[in-house]
Order: sequence, then C-alpha cells, then structure tokens
Amino acid sequence: MSRHFYSCPLRWSDMDAFGHVNNAVFISYLEEARIDFMFRLAPGDGSPSFSGGSVVARHEIDYKRPLVHRHEPVTIESWVTKINAASLTIAYEIKDEGQVYVRASTVVVPYDLAAGRPRRITEEERMYLLKYLDDDATGTNKSAEDAEDKDALAA
Repeated sequence: MSRHFYSCPLRWSDMDAFGHVNNAVFISYLEEARIDFMFRLAPGDGSPSFSGGSVVARHEIDYKRPLVHRHEPVTIESWVTKINAASLTIAYEIKDEGQVYVRASTVVVPYDLAAGRPRRITEEERMYLLKYLDDDATGTNKSAEDAEDKDALAA
C-alpha cells in the first residue's frame, strides 16, 4: 500500500487562546490533504475523475497531542481504508518526527454536480484508489496505536 504525503504549513491564525492549533482548524488541514490526494488523478492528465465533485458524509477525529505553531510544516499521511460502490473512506495521520497529533478518517461520496446527486465510483477512480488501499483494510495498527495512547496518558 502507498500513502499520500502532504506538507501542510501552519498559520499563526490557526492557534487558539490556549496557544495550540484549534481543534476546528484540523478539519481544514484534512481537507487540504484530501483535495491534494483526490485531485492528483484528475486535472493533470485530462481525466474527469473526482473533478465533478464530492461531498463529505462523515469525519472522525482523534486528537492525540496539542500542536503549537512553528515555522516547519506538519506531514499529513493519507490512505484509503474502504472503497464501496458510491463512497470511500480516507484515513489520515497528522504528524512530524515521530509525534502523531491527530488520527482521523473521512467518508467521501462522489457527487454529480449537474444531476445534483451522488454517483458511483468509476473504474478509473477505483484503480487509482486501490494503490492507496490499506493492506489489512482496518486503517491503523491497533496494537501500536493503543500502546502510544497509554504512553501519552502516562506522561
């Protein structure tokens, strides 16, 4: 399985009164990474894939550590955990240098803007997404994640 890597700069305005990146800002970070990932297939080679539109059906976010402003960007890794006929699930980790700040997932539904309704994933899109499909299709390594959570709580 491949992962998509997106380098996301932090802005001073992303911080809240407590001195760390506001929880709502992480949704924007995920959006930037998701758009970069999904539109890699479409515009450059003339393919209409994903360019017709998509909607977010669901977000899940686990905040692991506070992220404070700095000049270096964070890395957002994205991969696919599920492909259905008319939706897909993208998983993410926002991290740097071994620190995971956020683990998240988004259910995305391809959307036909002209018809005003959801549409099925095309074969071309499916082939692209399969390159990023998680090998065990669970999205994360639960034992490693659980151990990290215990370490973070103990600190």
